[in-house]
Amino acid sequence: MIRCCVFFMGLFAGSAAAAELPPELWDRPRTAQAILAQPQLRAAVERLQARPVARLELVHGNRAETRAQAEELRAWLVALAVDPSRLQLRADNAAAGLRLEFVE
Repeated sequence: MIRCCVFFMGLFAGSAAAAELPPELWDRPRTAQAILAQPQLRAAVERLQARPVARLELVHGNRAETRAQAEELRAWLVALAVDPSRLQLRADNAAAGLRLEFVE
């Protein structure tokens, strides 16, 4: 199993490819247009679509806020035609925010 991470909300990990979502995305109501305007999310969805056996894990911290953000992001991705069976939420007590991990 290979994991490749795209980190969101200020998380950064050594040599892993990193990209941050602007924190203000969570400070106002989201729309499909606002979600699609995030280059990191567009790239993640394109990569997922290019790899039919890959999954995306939405890894969140143990705070209710980060779990809610992960659930909302999952709902938006499903609404934007990402197969829900390829998206999973996973809690990580060490996570301060939200990150995506590709699992191939």
